[in-house]
Amino acid sequence: MYIKKVSVIAAAIAALSIVVSASANTLDKVKQSGVFTIGHRDASIPLSYYDDKQQPIGYSMDLCMKVAEAVKKELNLPNMEIKYQLVTSANRIPLLANGTVDIECGSTTNNADRQKQVSYLPTTFVTANRLVYKKNSGIKKLADLKGKTLVSTAGSTNIKGVTEMNASQNLGISIVSANGHAESFLMVETGRAAAFAMDDILLAGLVANSKAPGDYEISGEALSVEPYGIMVRKDDPKFKKLADGVISGLMTSGGINSIYDKWFMKPIPPKGITMNVPMSANLKKVIASPTDSPDPAVYK
Repeated sequence: MYIKKVSVIAAAIAALSIVVSASANTLDKVKQSGVFTIGHRDASIPLSYYDDKQQPIGYSMDLCMKVAEAVKKELNLPNMEIKYQLVTSANRIPLLANGTVDIECGSTTNNADRQKQVSYLPTTFVTANRLVYKKNSGIKKLADLKGKTLVSTAGSTNIKGVTEMNASQNLGISIVSANGHAESFLMVETGRAAAFAMDDILLAGLVANSKAPGDYEISGEALSVEPYGIMVRKDDPKFKKLADGVISGLMTSGGINSIYDKWFMKPIPPKGITMNVPMSANLKKVIASPTDSPDPAVYK
């Protein structure tokens, strides 16, 4: 009886090990299942968002599709299925780590804390944490929000950063969180918050697609530098090497330029709005020398 129980326990542990191993080793996982799952956002315009048919599209999505094509070729899986999984700022890392998604293609800042849990492909965009507010609000910088309500998205580096600045500088701002970028912006739109702290490119996308774009202003004051990267599971060097090669190859070949222009310099779905955001000197520097460094100083 004792031996039988030990055997059952050993078998259970072995089975669990296989699941964990498959989850950690992305290429083996995809080879066994025939499915490659992409995590995406719903309102990170123009990086990862829904079109009018509720299909995920954007700059990050196009880059991840290049990775998916490389996985299909590497594994010789011509019929590999691509699935999409909506993620949020709060759950994107857990869903990647537990194997629900195989790659996260959104607007995720690469920093040292997150690199303890996940890995990043070479940085694909460089932005800054700024504020958006109504033009008649009298707000120009973070300190102007004393006694007012500031919203940011739960699970983002932005809410962590403004909370720390609020405390260290004794600014007296009431900071609240929302479940997504669209909800955060809606709070400013409806007057429930005086400003929304988020990456400037995402703020620009939300303003451009709002009912009255001319009513809003994005602060000149930059609260931090935010390098974006595509997330993959940690301790999976084989998959990271393959995916790194895809992104670095697009950079060295110049292929990334047409993808960038498609989403930042030309009309984009669903409304045909043009972001008109030329490639920054910071991003050009990264493209010339691809890096997955989490150090903000590298991107200045």
